[in-house]
Amino acid sequence: MAIRLGDIAPNFKANTTAGEIDFHEYLGDGWGVLFSHPADYTPVCTTELGRTAQLKDEFAKRNVRVMAVSIDPIDKHHGWIKDINETQNTNVEFPIIADESREVAGLYDMIHPNASATATVRSLFVIAPDKTVKLTITYPASTGRNFTEVLRVIDSLQLTAKHSVATPADWKLGEDVIVIPAVSTEDAQKKFPKGLNIVKPYLRYTPHPEEN
Repeated sequence: MAIRLGDIAPNFKANTTAGEIDFHEYLGDGWGVLFSHPADYTPVCTTELGRTAQLKDEFAKRNVRVMAVSIDPIDKHHGWIKDINETQNTNVEFPIIADESREVAGLYDMIHPNASATATVRSLFVIAPDKTVKLTITYPASTGRNFTEVLRVIDSLQLTAKHSVATPADWKLGEDVIVIPAVSTEDAQKKFPKGLNIVKPYLRYTPHPEEN
């Protein structure tokens, strides 16, 4: 079954490089990223896991916990981590699930038979503190993920969860945001004291509400 935005992220217990983990307990009251890999010792995945490890402080700053999935066994994961650390000049500390039974892959619809009957596609899920799925991205096996984009979306999700705003195309943290249509211009002028830039009645910008 496909995971849709707003669905509760399926919980599971799994054997990982950090021991057995209950996924929802691991996330706690923070945000989460769960992302899959076709197999261990694959070149694109090696760069992705390395990049994720390099961004440890960025994820921590946003209260995001990361967990990866691969269908290979634990012993291969540990060997692969050594390669990742060596080749990507980093230190992988987040857990990698050994999904040999493909239980997690099945729960999150990570195997697309028309792409591969056995290997997981590059699926990524962003999960909010209430355990609802807020973002799904699926890449083909040949294309590495853009983790700058993942962080950008998390910034948008965290901001729009607290304020009556949306973020425009190519938005980055600190830039102006859009007032959502459900808020009248009169109410928006009270709600956003930094001011409005009314381009059209339905297109109203305001400065980032949390920036000084």
